[in-house]
Amino acid sequence: MFTGIVQGTAKVVEVHELEQFRTHVVALSAELREGLAIGASVAHNGVCLTVTAINGERVSFDLMRETLRLTNLGAIVPGQCVNIERAARFGDEIGGHSMSGHIICMAEVVDVEEAPNNRRLWFALPEKVGRFVFEKGYIGVDGISLTVGDVRPGADGHSFEFSVNLIPETLLRTILKERVVGDQVNIEIDPQTQVIVETVERVLAGRQ
Repeated sequence: MFTGIVQGTAKVVEVHELEQFRTHVVALSAELREGLAIGASVAHNGVCLTVTAINGERVSFDLMRETLRLTNLGAIVPGQCVNIERAARFGDEIGGHSMSGHIICMAEVVDVEEAPNNRRLWFALPEKVGRFVFEKGYIGVDGISLTVGDVRPGADGHSFEFSVNLIPETLLRTILKERVVGDQVNIEIDPQTQVIVETVERVLAGRQ
């Protein structure tokens, strides 16, 4: 389990490609490596990955076919950074919201609004996912637990858009400060909201 409180960023220093499979080698700081062992779970841009090798600061993670299909990790090249969160431990403070590290889809950045000490990003989602997103609800964006700001119909009439407001601390600690229009981010929706929406939909469908 993760909390969506990103602990820092790390640079991808190597990428090894095979057919529908790749290995990322990430340079993790001593702080992020503390107590780390092979088999441990670490979230990269919100994607739960398993440690497969540790060689000093270089830590390896394997990415399977489904991960490459659903997330933005398949487009990462050496030199780029990812958001990092170690798995939550019993007794840790849950500062964000409970997250599984299982990405449901990607969303495109469609607008960036800059203001002093603030940044607002707008994202476009498929309608089938947008039905789980509500104003003031929780959402995971590249592994960051964020509160949904505003929602609106997509400009193309077939999508759904939502915004998040970023404080300086989030911009300092994560890669969202680098996101520009056209970028793809990983999305994890709040599982409790998903269950409620799908349950209500089934009940209503059964009454028709």
